[in-house]
Amino acid sequence: MIKSMTAFGRAENTMEGRTLTVEMRSVNSRYGEVIVRMPSQFLPLEDQIKKLVATRISRGRVEVMIKVKNGSQVVTEIHVNLPLAKEYYRALCELNETLQIEEKVGLQTLLGMQGIITATEPEEDLEKTWSLLSWCIREALEGIDGMRISEGMAIYQDFQKRLQSVEEDLFRIKELAPAILSQHHSRLKERIAMLTQGAVEVDPNRLAQEAAFLADKSDITEEIVRAESHLKQFRSMIESEGPTGRALDFLLQELNREVNTIGSKAGDAQLPQIVVGLKSELEKLREQVQNIE
Repeated sequence: MIKSMTAFGRAENTMEGRTLTVEMRSVNSRYGEVIVRMPSQFLPLEDQIKKLVATRISRGRVEVMIKVKNGSQVVTEIHVNLPLAKEYYRALCELNETLQIEEKVGLQTLLGMQGIITATEPEEDLEKTWSLLSWCIREALEGIDGMRISEGMAIYQDFQKRLQSVEEDLFRIKELAPAILSQHHSRLKERIAMLTQGAVEVDPNRLAQEAAFLADKSDITEEIVRAESHLKQFRSMIESEGPTGRALDFLLQELNREVNTIGSKAGDAQLPQIVVGLKSELEKLREQVQNIE
């Protein structure tokens, strides 16, 4: 069954006082793209996140937003670089003495020196984090998938309605096609009569040959057969499992090509009108195909 590319999913879970929230949005795109926004301590897990998302979504732009909230206070480690502080102090005292500055070097001055005091967050337990995070991602993907299937069903129903209209128009063209030969014969005869004003008698055999030649140039049998084949493949693809968006887009291009050729060869007055309606339906189908995976 076809799936839409537009959807939203969200999941949240708590473990040992830490709550992770994953929000996921997918939108239309010709290719598969995963964008991850998350706290810096999770950056080593970025590739794993993208691979997990790719197991469920193959086409479309997916934005993954990860937020973390710690219920318990995280203890930040403070480090003092005493050797560096001593060197700063010695250098500042030497500067005071050289420049004859009476101001003493105090703690406040040293605290302004870079690198004396540093703060570091506790090292992230990536294995434990991934256990919690991967669960949230899978749950968010379930929400995404459910919405994509639901919207895909609506698009599927629209496809069925428009395909029926296209097939009906194609059938009408197919019915009109045999009349083209006799129309060419009559028009050619009328044109010759008008040009010669009846002064020249036209050889019926020669007239038939010329009419047949023009009819052959205007024959749309092959185009109809190919169009029917493309429609059959289209119906088969929307019933199949897996991503079909690109293949359907290609089929519609080919269908449009056949319809354009039929329109250029059309000799019957009714054919151009039918072709215009056909092209309108194909364009609506093409717009919908851009929405599916």
